[in-house]
Amino acid sequence: MRTPAIQNDFSYYRRVLMREGASVHSFTDQDEDSNSNLNVANKVSLFYAEATPMLRTLSNVTSQFLNKDKRLVDYAIDMLSTMVKVCIRMLETPTVQFRKQETHLFMLRVLVGLIILYDHVHPNGAFVKTSNIDIKGCVRLLKDQPEEFQTENLLNALRYTTAHLNDPSTSKTVRSLLMEA
Repeated sequence: MRTPAIQNDFSYYRRVLMREGASVHSFTDQDEDSNSNLNVANKVSLFYAEATPMLRTLSNVTSQFLNKDKRLVDYAIDMLSTMVKVCIRMLETPTVQFRKQETHLFMLRVLVGLIILYDHVHPNGAFVKTSNIDIKGCVRLLKDQPEEFQTENLLNALRYTTAHLNDPSTSKTVRSLLMEA
């Protein structure tokens, strides 16, 4: 999300590889290497086409795994909601002071990642009233962070990589809270 130019760089690299492949007329080891490089470049380009590629991959893999055994879905949902609550508790409790600012930022990122993963795994998402996650509290927590933490990127991740934010079941209060700057 923070480096959208990387997609353009890979597109340029892919075009260069294709030109090199077109200029080689014989089938040599170099030709095979350029084809494999082009395949890798294509895969990497598709990976970076997502706003948050690692989180998207994690969500997809987790969903695929849970679709194989439906009995695990409830356990996964409980585990993710518990981890969200632990993160919130650690971030809200004044007695829990992180020695480094990076640790605090890491906890904020983990919180957002867990919410997004929960939203992808839970059939109704993280934004419904029956969710085990206090989404309003999480958004307020992110918005109340000091300006040097630059939590706008984390809020953007919630806005643009969740699966159920724009569902009709999402309350207008939650949607407007998340959409306002």
